[in-house]
Amino acid sequence: MSFSNTDTGNKPADPYTATNIQDPGLKEKVEDLVNFVSRCKFCMMTTETPNGLLASRCMALAAKEGHGVDYIFHANSESGKTDDLAAHKSVNLGFLNNSGEWASISGTATVETDREKVHQYYSPALKAWVGDLGDGKHDGGPDDPRIVVIKITSKTAQYAVSRRTAIGGAIEVAKGVLTGETAQVNKLRHLDEQELQTARE
Repeated sequence: MSFSNTDTGNKPADPYTATNIQDPGLKEKVEDLVNFVSRCKFCMMTTETPNGLLASRCMALAAKEGHGVDYIFHANSESGKTDDLAAHKSVNLGFLNNSGEWASISGTATVETDREKVHQYYSPALKAWVGDLGDGKHDGGPDDPRIVVIKITSKTAQYAVSRRTAIGGAIEVAKGVLTGETAQVNKLRHLDEQELQTARE
């Protein structure tokens, strides 16, 4: 089932996508995605709540696995996001910078409580977020049972990164306003599940 509000005949109804979509080799697509995510650092993680609504939270990327296409985040095991993930494993990560470049990554989440994994990615800064409860156990350290790792295994990814400098992009947009030609400003790309699996290997 799809939605349409018009008929453009033999002309593309979405000329932005038609003009900017690219499908280079897998190596380039993965490298550009990994570099962009690394530069962004922060994203919005969207989960489905137990009652079927969607909730998004800002998350700081702690690390990458799977040659850069799977993502690691810290979490407090007692927070709402872990309740969401216990009911629904599917998530979306939305990365965005102030130039309008973006990435949308869909995947599945696992909450990992293994202390070895937590120690591997632990950061002392976590203490500022979970606090020290003063009971000798919940101290914000790597053995605090509240500190867990959320791993996102990517299923699909789509992203847009600039193909021009900021000035070049502005000129391209201005030209489009004057002429009606769709601006060629982004490298618009998609990675499917098989491509991401190949990248991991």
